[in-house]
Amino acid sequence: MEINDPQAAVAGLRKRLDDARLFLDLEGKAADLTQLREKVSSPDLWDDPDEARVVSQRLARYEALFEKVDGLASQIDDAEVLLELAAEVDDKESRDEAVDLLEESGSSLDDLELESLFFDEYDEADAILSVHAGAGGVDAQDWAEMMARMYQRFLSDSGFSVTVEEVTEGDEAGIKSATFTVKGDRAYGILESERGVHRLVRISPFDANARRHTSFAGVDVVPDLGDQADVEVNEEDLRIDTYRSQGAGGQHVNTTDSAVRITHLPSGIVVQCQNERSQLQNKARAMAMLKARLAERARFERQAHLNEIRGEKGEAAWGRQVRSYVLQPYQMVKDLRTDHEVGNVQGVLDGDLQGFVEAYLRHRRAEHEAQGDSN
Repeated sequence: MEINDPQAAVAGLRKRLDDARLFLDLEGKAADLTQLREKVSSPDLWDDPDEARVVSQRLARYEALFEKVDGLASQIDDAEVLLELAAEVDDKESRDEAVDLLEESGSSLDDLELESLFFDEYDEADAILSVHAGAGGVDAQDWAEMMARMYQRFLSDSGFSVTVEEVTEGDEAGIKSATFTVKGDRAYGILESERGVHRLVRISPFDANARRHTSFAGVDVVPDLGDQADVEVNEEDLRIDTYRSQGAGGQHVNTTDSAVRITHLPSGIVVQCQNERSQLQNKARAMAMLKARLAERARFERQAHLNEIRGEKGEAAWGRQVRSYVLQPYQMVKDLRTDHEVGNVQGVLDGDLQGFVEAYLRHRRAEHEAQGDSN
C-alpha cells in the first residue's frame, strides 16, 4: 500500500476498519466469545473430542480476531500522533515512521477483510467433498482422479485433515468417484468454491490418434454437520447395498463385504463408505453423509425459492460448469463465475487453488451485499 497523503490514509484506514467491524459482526462475536470461554473451562468438554476441537479452534480464532482489530486501531492512532508531531516540529523521521505504520496497517487490513469473506451459516463446519467422473469415458475417469489428487494436495498443504471415505476405481484407468471428509478451520467455507462441473481440454493420452478431448468431472461439497444435521430419513426410502472395498486400505480392505452404499430413492442421492473397519461403522458414516447431503439439498431449495421470489435467474445448484482447465491448444485455468484465471495449469493441478478460493469468496460476498441492497 503506497501512501501519498498520510492524513487521508488515516481516515481511509479508519473507515475500512469500521466497515470490517460491522461485516465481521464483532458485537455478536463478543457474546459468542464469552460462551466459548465458558465451554472451554468446562471439565467435560473433551468427552466429545470433535466438539472440543471445534470450540477450541473457534475460540482461538475469535481471540486472535479481537486482538488484531484492537492492534490495528492502536496502530492507526499511533500513526496519527506521529503525523501531528511531524507537522509541529517538521520531523521527517516521525513522518516516515508514521507512513511505515500506515502501510503495515493497510496490509493487516487486507488480511482482516479476507476474514470478513466467511459469513455463511456453515462456513466454519467440516466438509464432505466428492469427485465424480462425468461425460468423457475413460478420459473423464482419469480427469476425476487428477482432480482428487489436486484436492488432496491443496488440503494437505493448507493443513486440513483428510479422510478418504471411498474410492471407486475406473474401468480402464482413473476413478469413477472419490469421497473425502475434510476436517479443519473453515473447511466448508473454503471448499464451497469447488462445487460444480469442472471441464478439462487436452490431448487425450488414451487416443492413439492424439486428438484433443473434452472431459468433465463433477464436484459436490456439503458441510459435515454430524449429529447436528436436522434431517429425518425414512428407512423405507433407502436401498442399502454392501460390497467389497476397493483400492488401498487397512487389513479389512478386499477381504470382506464391509463397504456400504446407500441410495436415497426419493432424491436419487447415493453415498458410499469403505474406510471404516466394519460394515456397521461404514453404514453409520454413510448415513451421516446422506443426512449432510439432504440437509444441504434442503438449504439450496430454500435459497432457490427466495431467488424465485426476488426474480433472480440461473441455477445455483450442483451441475453448472464453474471452471475450465485447458492444456491444449493453450494453457489456462479460468473460473467462469469470477473470471479469475492463471496460466500455470500444472501449478493448479498440483494444488495451488488459493487464488480461486479467494476470488470466489469475494464474488460470493459481493453477491450477498447486492442481495441485501435489493431487499
